[in-house]
Amino acid sequence: MKESERRKTLAVIGSPHADGMSGKMLQIAVDACRTRGDEVTVLPLYEKNIQFCRGCRKCLDTRECIMKLDDMVEITKLVRESDLIITATPVYWANIPAVLKNFFDRLLGVAMEETLTFPRPRLSGKKYMLLVTCNTRKPFAWICGQLGGAIRAMREFFKTAGMDCVGVVTLGNTGAVREIPEHIKKKIISKVS
Repeated sequence: MKESERRKTLAVIGSPHADGMSGKMLQIAVDACRTRGDEVTVLPLYEKNIQFCRGCRKCLDTRECIMKLDDMVEITKLVRESDLIITATPVYWANIPAVLKNFFDRLLGVAMEETLTFPRPRLSGKKYMLLVTCNTRKPFAWICGQLGGAIRAMREFFKTAGMDCVGVVTLGNTGAVREIPEHIKKKIISKVS
């Protein structure tokens, strides 16, 4: 693979448990990307210093958060340089964990430009993939809105940013599952290849 064809992948883990099911799904994706020849950076959000968004919205003009005393400066650079962003997260109360939500909030001005009508995307041409785990069994995780709520929240960020989805892979009943099932592994690998 030529250097110019080498994809930069950012692997975001939105779980405090890197060795949990979200982390295991992400590791499968990371390994597949590295096998493909990607340059992969793993971003464990719980290990980063990310201050809460203050809602000042100045980033819409500056194109980056004006708070410069935490890890978002480095993270913003990684997001901008990435061709593919893989986000792995557990479901917390039919939504995403607070650290992941804050990550998206702090990227407001990086992701979009405000206009008088619809937001103008600033990350067009990039791709994303979602890996979502849930303790609730399928199909109840879908019927009760657990998986749908978390996926909807993440899709909204990426859609507004202008990014295209390469796939969504979900795993339910994670309290009883110890390893990633083979059919899930194959699905993850097929989406990133």
